[in-house]
Amino acid sequence: MQDEATRARLRYQPWYLHIERQEGAYVWVDGRKMIMMSSNDYLGLTDHPKVLEAGREALERWGTSTTGARLANGSRAYHRELEEELAAFLGKEDCIVLSAGYLACMASVATFASKGDLILVDRNVHSSLWSGISLSSARVERFSHNNPSDLQDILMTEARDVPKLVVVEGVYSMEGHIARLPELIEVTRDHNTFFVVDDAHGLGVLGDRGQGTVGYLDCTKEVDLICGSLSKALASTGGYIAGSKAVIEYLRTHSKQTIFSAAICPSQAACALAALRLLQSEPEHRERLWENTRYFKQVLNRLELETWDSETPAVPIIIGNKERTYRIWRHLLENGVFSVIAIPPAVPPGRDLLRTAVSARMTREQLDRVGDVLKRAFRKI
Repeated sequence: MQDEATRARLRYQPWYLHIERQEGAYVWVDGRKMIMMSSNDYLGLTDHPKVLEAGREALERWGTSTTGARLANGSRAYHRELEEELAAFLGKEDCIVLSAGYLACMASVATFASKGDLILVDRNVHSSLWSGISLSSARVERFSHNNPSDLQDILMTEARDVPKLVVVEGVYSMEGHIARLPELIEVTRDHNTFFVVDDAHGLGVLGDRGQGTVGYLDCTKEVDLICGSLSKALASTGGYIAGSKAVIEYLRTHSKQTIFSAAICPSQAACALAALRLLQSEPEHRERLWENTRYFKQVLNRLELETWDSETPAVPIIIGNKERTYRIWRHLLENGVFSVIAIPPAVPPGRDLLRTAVSARMTREQLDRVGDVLKRAFRKI
């Protein structure tokens, strides 16, 4: 039986809810079955038989951990296998994998920008990129979210020969927006720029093969670094950075996030590699993801809910008021729908939202159920 403290946590605490069990698109919290409506497991591969088997085989062959950093005693053959296949898939010469997506994105900025350089960054990028910017000691100019003309206006006031880093996301996880990469790249031509794209939420989701935002928009040659996480479509944990051989070799020897972090464990790498191969051999997962995404947006449109013009399976539901957002979140939780909330400063003021995400593993019946609960919540609150 639940004690009062447990019941209070379920009713009043929007963060750090402990999931006790998961099965398909369902999770259990405090013994209650719920539809998981905020997972980043876009392709539903976390329990795919081939992914599970790859993880088990890696544990048997390599053990549980490298117990060290790549620079010292932690490099293994399975790291290079994953890096080589991921680089080829993304259309880059080389790749390096790190122990967290956060570290990968941080390193992609902090390793290459320094005092005297200029970082041009979309205002809405992830915290990991801001951490890298803070470590760099470079000067920073923020441009309006996904706005090439604002970036161009800033560039017109800057000396062309000053080294510049342009930092954006491929898919913005809160907004669901796709970066306007071709236009952003065009306005930065001839401005001595190094282009960094965090594509954590694009890899496996966008493109005819799931190659991500950069490949989908045919900007692979113009983007210098593609970074992101293995914990979304690739059904694992860890991070990656892909680029030219020279750039990746520089990262191997200069990135503190690489040099001083333990290497990813065997099962992490094996599961990510298996998921990467499934992207290419079983396109039905991505196809089902987009079928579900289109259907869920139809459900939300019928309810006349604002989704911030989301273009991807990351679908925000804008509420715009902190207290009301919390109350609607709680109504969903109490009626069997697990979601998360985002409030300022995670989102701009007045854009308080429920962050939902669609998965290939979901059924239309489950999405209809979520729609029914949302309908009752907005009527009640």
